[in-house]
Amino acid sequence: MKKEFFRANAGAVILNERGQVLACNRADVPEEAWQMPQGGINKGEEPIDAVRREVEEETAVAASELELIGEVPGWLAYELPPAYRRAKTGRGQVQKWLIFRFTGRDRQVRPDQHEFSDWRWMSPADLLDQAPPFRRAVYQAVLALIPKTR
Repeated sequence: MKKEFFRANAGAVILNERGQVLACNRADVPEEAWQMPQGGINKGEEPIDAVRREVEEETAVAASELELIGEVPGWLAYELPPAYRRAKTGRGQVQKWLIFRFTGRDRQVRPDQHEFSDWRWMSPADLLDQAPPFRRAVYQAVLALIPKTR
C-alpha cells in the first residue's frame, strides 16, 4: 500500500434478552475468529446508518429488530496484523460502537455465508476469549459498558 490509513468503521453490540452478545465466526480465516458485526462507513454516511446497514448485510437482521440502547463514547481503534492489511482496510480500523437490544427471533439471524461460517449468542467473557487477539482490547472496552446501558 502506498498510503497507510485507518478505515472509518461502525460496530454493533447486539444483546439478546439474556445479556448475551451476537457473535459471528469469520469464513475467510482457517481458525475460529469470532467477532461482532461491523463494517466500513461510506462517505457521507452517519455511523448509526452504517451500522444498521452492515448488520443487515452481514446477519439479515433488519433495523426494525434492533432497539438502540447505548453508544460507546468516542472512537476506538485497532491495528491489523500486517497479513490482514488490504487496500480496503488499510492499517486498521477506527470504530464507532453502538449497543442494541435484539427484539426479533433467532431464526431471523442469517449470516452472510461469504463472510461468516456460523453465528451464536455468547457471554461477553466467551466472546473476549474467542475473538482474534488484535480485536480484544477494543472489545474489552466496548463490552465493559454493557451493564451501564441495559
